Amino acid sequence: VQLQASGGGLAQVGGSLRLSCVASRSVFSINKMGWYRQAPGKQREFVARVGSNGSTNYADSVKGRFTVSRDNAKNTVYLQMNSLKPEDTAVYYCHAGLIEGSVWLDYWGQGTQVTVSS
Repeated sequence: VQLQASGGGLAQVGGSLRLSCVASRSVFSINKMGWYRQAPGKQREFVARVGSNGSTNYADSVKGRFTVSRDNAKNTVYLQMNSLKPEDTAVYYCHAGLIEGSVWLDYWGQGTQVTVSS
């Protein structure tokens, strides 16, 4: 699975951005799709995910501000980010997890930079 992320950029505190991640195969067949982020000098951390059944999970730090969704027809997962804070500044990576045969596989996109300035 190849993942192409886009939509990052510069936003002001309190602003919004929407990230998109297009998969090279039907997202309907992908068990979990979501987003992770990595700030300078920090480890990559979980942000949000959406399951094949539409269930969602969020990191506590983004609950109520970010919304993850998937459009199966467009093979795309979105991350709507509102009320952005400086601590949201990071490289955001799209992630896909699926089972092929009996093996769990993880795939990553190339990352897109999000910078929130005050």
